[in-house]
Amino acid sequence: MKVVLVSAVALIDADGRVLLAQRPEGKSMAGMWEFPGGKVEPGETPEHALVRELHEELGIETWDSCLAPMTFASHSYEDFHLLMPLFACRKWRGVPQAQEGQTLAWARAGELRNYPMPPADIPLIPLLRDWL
Repeated sequence: MKVVLVSAVALIDADGRVLLAQRPEGKSMAGMWEFPGGKVEPGETPEHALVRELHEELGIETWDSCLAPMTFASHSYEDFHLLMPLFACRKWRGVPQAQEGQTLAWARAGELRNYPMPPADIPLIPLLRDWL
């Protein structure tokens, strides 16, 4: 089974809320909410992939040094196995704005369960809630 490496981030604002992005129509799992991020390209570190993805998807800048490793997800889907490190980030430049048609929402830790998420993301919720 193919292993896909995807890097994700919990962007945490000054009020302790976490940014979620809703997958747009036309993508797999459309309508589901997820932590921003994306596939790690050949030659990239998970941190570099996040810096690139956050710029492309949200129009913000952050740096490797601002990404703190939190936990990871390891989940088998039908066609592949997902390995997804989750980082926490509290420092970035700019205001997150959807660049690729996705809907964004800031959620408090206790509200994360109210957002339907892909199966790989669900086990991250209690860890994130306890961490915040």
